[in-house]
Amino acid sequence: MNVTLILTTVPDVDTAQKLASDALTARLAACVTRLGDVQSSYHWQGKIESADEIQLLFKTSAVRALELEQFIQAHHPYDTPEILSWQVTASAAYGQWVNAETQRPLHV
Repeated sequence: MNVTLILTTVPDVDTAQKLASDALTARLAACVTRLGDVQSSYHWQGKIESADEIQLLFKTSAVRALELEQFIQAHHPYDTPEILSWQVTASAAYGQWVNAETQRPLHV
């Protein structure tokens, strides 16, 4: 069963916690793993920059992946956030859990 992984980096713990919590509340992700502190070096506006960041790995269903990417883009503090996504094969039980947890809530 396929699930989608989406990786992003954020500047601090507060941003990481809020972005993860809000994505989970919206059922855009079944799980968000904080991978830890990283140091990124990159080209930005004609210079090489470095920053201490926190990586977040979101696990979502294929049907919610685009919406999650758009959510991250809209709620991320960076002008050009890193948003990388890829499809992976999960165990049947885990894939079913991800799909179940990312279904849109029914409004009755």
